[in-house]
Amino acid sequence: MEVPDVHYVRNGDVALAYQVFGDGPVELVYAPQWINNLEVAWSNPLFARFLNRLASFARVVFVDRRGMGLSDRLSATDAPPLETLMEDLRVVIDSVEFKRPVLFGGSDAGCICALFAATHPDLTSALIVYGPEARGSACSDYPWAWTADEWEVYLADMDAGWGTDEYTGRMFEWIMPSAKADPEQRRWWRTMQRLSATPSSMIAIERIWAELDIRPVLPTIQAPTLVLHRRGDPVERVEAGRDFAQRIPGARLVELAGDDWPVWAGDQRELFDSIESFLRGIREEEAELDRVLATVLFTDIVGSTEKATSVGDRAWRELVERHHTVVRAMLGRYRGIEQDVAGDGFFATFDGPARGVKCAQTIVDAVRPLELEVRAGIHTGEVGTMGEKASGIAVNVAARIAALAEPSEILVSQTVKDLVAGSGLRFHERGSRQLKGVEGAWHLYAVAESRRREPDPF
Repeated sequence: MEVPDVHYVRNGDVALAYQVFGDGPVELVYAPQWINNLEVAWSNPLFARFLNRLASFARVVFVDRRGMGLSDRLSATDAPPLETLMEDLRVVIDSVEFKRPVLFGGSDAGCICALFAATHPDLTSALIVYGPEARGSACSDYPWAWTADEWEVYLADMDAGWGTDEYTGRMFEWIMPSAKADPEQRRWWRTMQRLSATPSSMIAIERIWAELDIRPVLPTIQAPTLVLHRRGDPVERVEAGRDFAQRIPGARLVELAGDDWPVWAGDQRELFDSIESFLRGIREEEAELDRVLATVLFTDIVGSTEKATSVGDRAWRELVERHHTVVRAMLGRYRGIEQDVAGDGFFATFDGPARGVKCAQTIVDAVRPLELEVRAGIHTGEVGTMGEKASGIAVNVAARIAALAEPSEILVSQTVKDLVAGSGLRFHERGSRQLKGVEGAWHLYAVAESRRREPDPF
């Protein structure tokens, strides 16, 4: 993949840089751990492999947080609160018009994502955190983090050596031991350090995490959560990941093999198997739960090709427009929801079968003055509502039933007939039929015209 273009959006006066890539069905925001530069990241084959894998199943937003990479920098005394970093994330999400993305954050960025998920549950479909620590400094009930003295030594060392060959070499060997013999990776780390942040910006960023404690927030997270942590993580101990997962109701913890700190280093198969399995389970669960009972109606004009040929293209277009106007008026009258229009056919849903049948009757009558006849098919069943339009077996059944109807005929399934008992609607039996692509035999009925138009046959 070519390096994606960089976009900017402002939160107040601060410009935030991000990239958008991939065309998978999942909306995913990736907030990288520690240092980052959007363009430098793609120059590392291992990092690019990781980003391309994300893009294989998701529409990805890749961000540089404020103070980092291509976003506006910070001064040594300009450390923003975690709340501001969380709102930066929301500004980016709003800019790309994501509805309920998966948030994926590494280490410190995982804390930003966790705070966002807790604060905006309606905007978060799932949370993935890699190598997290809920608290930046050690205390009596959190012994896994660095002590205050260790932080001061670390920051002083950073201030003196940031971006130098010697300092970047030591950091590289510490956090990515699997590649310490690779001179290209070592040179890349030096470039990434120099182009991700200045020493002052980096110290300001690190002081945020030294003072961090989001433990009280974690139990309020409602989003399905996956916590990933390498057992040999040299920076954040695996106990911190276990603690993080235990504090979030229902969170899943996966301990990965390896002792590299970057999420994109080391073995990627187990990492992505865990991520894709987690997301697949969420999609399946949402598809199962996000279903409603609906009555599905399909209509289409009978003999449309012959009619178009006889009246000519222009007259036919005008006739179809008038047909559409009539159908939409009737859908509005009976509270039908237009799902789709394909040529001269309509696909609509209703919250009750009687409304669907009566709407179909009025459509059949209302298009007769246009010298048109329509056929219609109706079925009631569970439909999925996750996509832009209703879906599922019930939709397929209604479409197949409509295809069997005669001109000006409304065919319904046994389910519809049974559910409208007592409504005054009457039916003629049409026997048992096989529906293409649908298992079993389906008993069908034709809706009878009202009493004022024909004698009651029953």
